[in-house]
Amino acid sequence: QVQLVESGGGLVETGSSLGLSCIASGLPFDSYAMAWFRQAPGKDREFVAAINGGGGIQYYSDSMKGRSAISRDNSVNTMYLTVRNIQPTDTAVYYCAADRRSGGATLKAAQYDYWGQGTQVTVSS
Repeated sequence: QVQLVESGGGLVETGSSLGLSCIASGLPFDSYAMAWFRQAPGKDREFVAAINGGGGIQYYSDSMKGRSAISRDNSVNTMYLTVRNIQPTDTAVYYCAADRRSGGATLKAAQYDYWGQGTQVTVSS
């Protein structure tokens, strides 16, 4: 069975940096594009960043450009997200997602085939 497990969330202070990880199992990891989404209370799920199967192509939301980095290590089936200068508006549940089309790296949540359970990120103000 496919499993995506996020980790790294928690309570962080405004202005600090945060690293999230997503460990995948049960799928050919390098054949899947991967992405991070987030959902704040009362809001729709929002695209954060995406990366193609090989890792050479990345996309970022406007709010993440310049202060975040998405990466992956296919040898250990893991995707990462680092966020610098984190803000209270970043508070949300962050989800890992996998798209069976390795070149997809789409910003549309509906195109992803598998999802993790999410990890809560709370930024104190």
